[in-house]
Amino acid sequence: MFLHLGENVVVPINDVIGIFDIETSMYSSDTIQFLRMAEEDGFVERITKDKPKSFVVAEVDKKSKVYLSPISSATLTKRTKIIYGNL
Repeated sequence: MFLHLGENVVVPINDVIGIFDIETSMYSSDTIQFLRMAEEDGFVERITKDKPKSFVVAEVDKKSKVYLSPISSATLTKRTKIIYGNL
């Protein structure tokens, strides 16, 4: 099964490591540093030019990838529960 992250971007649900709210995550200096390093290393993919509401960390082809999604973390999490049958 796949998780739709916005626009035409989908990732296999089994590749998803975590789904995070961008607003609340920005209170952590560790998260800010992680996102900055991921951007510098070319691991960040902006799905749209709209302001991101969440970011999703996934393992794609044995490499970490960070997707900046215009869809809220709550909605993305609900989508995973629909796929897995309300875990």
